[in-house]
Amino acid sequence: MKYFVLIPDGAADYPIEEIGGKTPFELADKPTLDAFAAKSFVGTVSNVPQGMVPESDTANLAILSYDPLVYSKGRSPLEAVSMGLTMRDDDIAFRCNVITLSEGEEFEKRKILDHSADEITTAEAAELIKAVGEKLGTEQRRCYPGGSYRHCMLWENPPAYPDFARPHDNIGNEIGGVLPPEPYRSLIRESCEILKDHPVNKARIARGLKPANSIWLWSPGGKPMLPAFSEKWGLKGTVVSAVDLIKGIGLCAGMESIDVEGATGNWKTNYAGKAEAAINAFKNGSDLVYVHVEAPDECGHRAELENKITCIGDISEKIMKPVTGYLEGTGEKYAVMLLPDHPTPICRRTHTMDPVPFMIYRSWEKNEGVGHFCEKTAAEKGFYLPDGSKLMSYFIRGEE
Repeated sequence: MKYFVLIPDGAADYPIEEIGGKTPFELADKPTLDAFAAKSFVGTVSNVPQGMVPESDTANLAILSYDPLVYSKGRSPLEAVSMGLTMRDDDIAFRCNVITLSEGEEFEKRKILDHSADEITTAEAAELIKAVGEKLGTEQRRCYPGGSYRHCMLWENPPAYPDFARPHDNIGNEIGGVLPPEPYRSLIRESCEILKDHPVNKARIARGLKPANSIWLWSPGGKPMLPAFSEKWGLKGTVVSAVDLIKGIGLCAGMESIDVEGATGNWKTNYAGKAEAAINAFKNGSDLVYVHVEAPDECGHRAELENKITCIGDISEKIMKPVTGYLEGTGEKYAVMLLPDHPTPICRRTHTMDPVPFMIYRSWEKNEGVGHFCEKTAAEKGFYLPDGSKLMSYFIRGEE
């Protein structure tokens, strides 16, 4: 028995007037997804508990059956684990984005123009984080490069840390109203001086790209601990993702994490490589493979409507089709679950708390699903699960 979970991160959306009141899910060319949805158990689910922030750490923890109210300690510690960092007992991990701020204004009137610094490359960002670490790092405060714009700062016994503002929630806003208190505010200010004339940024500007001219600290948390997924479910699990957060959740849960060359986290990611990695994981003995695709979420944050529509179709035809084709060819029973972790609506450019559509297909059952999988048709089925951490039971045990 094999289980395949496919997460198009942030794919759920609101009806968009410029495309006839439809959503990207409705317009995407996704024949494989729709064919499976027609034979699936379909409904909606909320993966983020009320009172919590709709972030990918909380939502993906829930999908993997870990109640975020119990296990969520912020995304940064999970990312630190994925990066192979050893956290001291008193360390707090901070996400350390490199972002693009407007220029020409006094510091607090500058605006966040891009939370990803024009999707900066990992190699470029590593040079910038190195420069920041050399100037701002201490024995207690260490900077580590991650992937693209996502990096980590470990700080032993840091000053009191509040609930930091998230850069992707404040695109276009002046930073004065969302800057953290001291000493974190000064670190951000000082990073601007370090990065503004860095050769990497000068070269990016010359190529018509936005500079990564500031860091942004957020999502602090202590060392994470999760019960092993294999002990919870009796299944050997593997995660396939381009982002450190999902890799970290998997590793903390005792699952294998597979890196895919060319997996970028944006809509130009290596879909075929992710499918191949999933198939190889099944061949190598994994019972459950969890494939996470960041692309729709990034398109939502960047308000890239056409790209969001395109990548949903690519997830269907370049990942779901070959993986289910392989599973079908084994002659073994298998099940497939597909759902976004949370919505990232184009009009909001950030995550929302709305329920997301899900589908569960079992090769040995016939369900009356929906002919066209989207937010509307899933809601019309009338099944709503308010606690996403229970969904894995529906998937594995067939508890409906």
